[in-house]
Amino acid sequence: MRRYGKHTDEDDIRTRPNRRGNRPRTNIRPKHEDAAEGMVLTVDRGRLTCLVDGRTVMAMKARELGRKAAVVGDRVALVGDLSGQKDTLARIVRIEERSSVLRRTADDDDPYERVVVANADQLAIVTALADPEPRPRLIDRCLVAAYDGGLEPLLVLTKSDLAPPEKLLELYGDLDIPYVVTSREELETGDAADRVREHLDGKVTAFVGHSGVGKTTLVNALVPEDRRRLTGHVNAVTGRGRHTTTSALALPLWEADGWVVDTPGVRSFGLAHIDPSRVIHAFPDLEPGTEGCPRACSHDEPDCALDAWVAEGHADPARLYSLRRLLSTRERREGD
Repeated sequence: MRRYGKHTDEDDIRTRPNRRGNRPRTNIRPKHEDAAEGMVLTVDRGRLTCLVDGRTVMAMKARELGRKAAVVGDRVALVGDLSGQKDTLARIVRIEERSSVLRRTADDDDPYERVVVANADQLAIVTALADPEPRPRLIDRCLVAAYDGGLEPLLVLTKSDLAPPEKLLELYGDLDIPYVVTSREELETGDAADRVREHLDGKVTAFVGHSGVGKTTLVNALVPEDRRRLTGHVNAVTGRGRHTTTSALALPLWEADGWVVDTPGVRSFGLAHIDPSRVIHAFPDLEPGTEGCPRACSHDEPDCALDAWVAEGHADPARLYSLRRLLSTRERREGD
């Protein structure tokens, strides 16, 4: 074995050639200052359909983003082929900071949280008054997720011809949540869509609801087929079109300035990721009373300062009851 001293001639040192002929790796990443801005419309098996300058562009996530995933509603920066032509592919190089995030877990014991939609202004919770029966626990969980993620809630109650809405609305009266009550006939004639559209103008609204409540019918009325073509795209993997019933899809609102995000039907809404200190922000009349709370207070324990705050007349006791009922949904199953 040949050994070299301290003063070796560089010509005497053997170097192993780079057989691949590629450049050495570097930690310096390009800034992509000339990247185009876009919005993620849907995600399908690693391919993301984005809206860029009024046209749909198929893209994939850049490797440098690591595990950070883009979701529907994300504002992203793209480079590459942005023509939107068939068989072209752009690259997402940056995900901009999110203004809101709707998240859920499979159940309350699941540590893995799933981001449903980003940058939505509003969460429309669609539930039927009968057939199927309303599930207040699921509504409560959706409300907690909305408050935690920074979204304003909207209740959309369908099938009022089968049952009156007053009993269900009474549960949420103290929360001052806007609502729309519709019937099956209004869903079929489109009158329901007109009334709901008034609450959607100028906003990005995510729709959630379980099977049979009329969510799909309502979304179809809000976004007719001619508007859906703006977001249609052939799958780059299978070569076929795909109706995304298993993933969220952002659609431009018809006859108004806004977006509808259609999400898959939910059977459960886990809240393992919820922090009570964030939910309290949705109750500005109660939030000042938490200054005397012990550290990591759940706002539903003997030492909670909110009891004294409300007893002194600073807030309505019904509001404190509503807050605690929502927070307790983590300990209650949806069927209870």
